[in-house]
Amino acid sequence: MDKVLDNFFVFEGLDGSGKSTQLHLLGDKLRSRGFNVETTFEPTDNAIGRVVRQVLRREIVTTPQALALLYSADRHDHLYNSDYGIEKKTKEGTIVLSDRYFYSSFAYQTVQLDFDYVKAINNYPHPRCVIYLDASVSLCMERINSRGDVKELFEKEEYLKCVKENFEKAFRALPEGVKLIRIPAIMNEIEASELVFNEIEGYINL
Repeated sequence: MDKVLDNFFVFEGLDGSGKSTQLHLLGDKLRSRGFNVETTFEPTDNAIGRVVRQVLRREIVTTPQALALLYSADRHDHLYNSDYGIEKKTKEGTIVLSDRYFYSSFAYQTVQLDFDYVKAINNYPHPRCVIYLDASVSLCMERINSRGDVKELFEKEEYLKCVKENFEKAFRALPEGVKLIRIPAIMNEIEASELVFNEIEGYINL
């Protein structure tokens, strides 16, 4: 049976979908109501996560398999580190909101790798809720281009089309006990934030 972590909520979506904005709006809203909240992200800014980001910025060249394993190693540390791990924090009563989790590995890495391989190296607990910012590829590309930054490894239109399909495949396999909350990315961000809060409120276990 798939393990589900209480008080753990994950935001997913294509690059440029607005998930990071919604995560921080939800964090602020929960804190204003007296909850102890921690926001985090993957890849992390810990040692392994920094290597992943070097690959994404094309500073290091490696294989798709090695990158998938790096993501998984970073995630294992993110979950189980005895000082700052997500599992420890949620058991202590902290609400943890993460910008990306293994659903992003399923979506992005299975463009090049077998789905079963990526799933096998990411046998980790599910969050209580997955909040998916559902955006068209064209909208995301428009937002990515407007940033003016150098594009990362996966920020290409054809690649993102495959990624979007893979997210849907991953979500069809969600176990019972995991709530999928689908938020249209074209919504006004404040209205979207209210919708997210209303959807997750009943899943907070304190």
